[in-house]
Amino acid sequence: MATVTTSQTPDLASSPSPVEVAESIRAAYDASRAVYPVGGGTALNYGNSPTQPGEQLDLTGLNRIVDYTPRDMTILVEAGVRMTDLAAALAAEGQHLPIDVPRASEATLGGVVATNWSGPRRYGHGTIRDYVIGIHAVDGRGVAFKGGGRVVKNVAGYDFCKLLTGSLGTLGVITQLALKVKPLPESTGTVVAACADVATAGILLDRLATLPVPPVAIDYLLGPNWQVPTTTRSRQAEIGPQTPHLVIRFEGTETETAWLADQIQTELQQAGGMSVALLAPIDAAALWKRQIEFADRGAGDAPENSPMVIKVAVPPSAVTKLVAQLVAFDPDCSIQAHAASGIVIARFAKFGHSDITPVLVGKLRPAAAKLGGSLVVISGTLDGLTPHLIWGGRTDAIVLMENIKRKFDPRNILNPGRFVY
Repeated sequence: MATVTTSQTPDLASSPSPVEVAESIRAAYDASRAVYPVGGGTALNYGNSPTQPGEQLDLTGLNRIVDYTPRDMTILVEAGVRMTDLAAALAAEGQHLPIDVPRASEATLGGVVATNWSGPRRYGHGTIRDYVIGIHAVDGRGVAFKGGGRVVKNVAGYDFCKLLTGSLGTLGVITQLALKVKPLPESTGTVVAACADVATAGILLDRLATLPVPPVAIDYLLGPNWQVPTTTRSRQAEIGPQTPHLVIRFEGTETETAWLADQIQTELQQAGGMSVALLAPIDAAALWKRQIEFADRGAGDAPENSPMVIKVAVPPSAVTKLVAQLVAFDPDCSIQAHAASGIVIARFAKFGHSDITPVLVGKLRPAAAKLGGSLVVISGTLDGLTPHLIWGGRTDAIVLMENIKRKFDPRNILNPGRFVY
């Protein structure tokens, strides 16, 4: 394995087997040496940088499909399988895992679970946490454990599937996962609508909440980073930073999606939506790709280095108010809000070190809390962001998580410093 410094990412070591993962961690535990598990490497800027020298553990060799029973709609795979490879195996049987992941050809399933990543379709399909039914992992002492799915029970009363999801590899190194999956939809459709202002966007979102059949995704987009097709042809028009767009995606049978397309367009037009259109499949596919990739690299084809990218979780009813506050700070920021889920991702065009205390700590995080939500930093180019700045202040929940961390990783060798502890 390769040595890790706190200032750079090293070359990856050779990919281990599940047994070798346990042996490597056991040796690191004996030596009190840090271990940094890595899959596709697409989320290394999420959370804090490494705080100790140590060894990086490449898990991409754990890429086998262990067992797949399509009639049971479950699949057992190793954690290093690429998301595109998993999607191809499921699609061959008319099934899918409806989790939208940036850079899916690089990202691994274990990394998606470790970061608890979810995209625009979380409204209709839920998050990755909802699909993990079994998990195999190795704790910070090099002891393998498993829970859920195909085992009798969880040890010591822990729900390992939920506990490890979103733990950023700080409680255990995931080696294998059992997932439930869904049938592929027969048909999909996308309707877009421009809004005269933020207030109109709020009215349209309220109208969409009353639909008898909910869509799978409702994204609220604004900012110079976005291009949204305005007709059923391929012509596109840039939207200004003050021109919100709603993008509604729906799935089902051909009959269901045709009915929903008409229903949604009627509702949006009656509520004051402008340029309401059902997108042609080619336009819908291109826009959908940008929606999935936005949190990672913006809405374009090339990576866009924003100085600060944040994710805010608030009640859905507070989304438009929060967006207005973000735009008030940076009129040139670009925003994607999974509006029906209350998740807002903002890529700031301007954000300097001098803004960290007065803006991030003094305004944005308190504004999110006042609306009943929370704010975390996804990524950025600024140095010196502490756990307090990235994740927020110390809470009772963090104290509880620290107690759990000590049980799973008593010598703090798994991704030390990466998470809130």
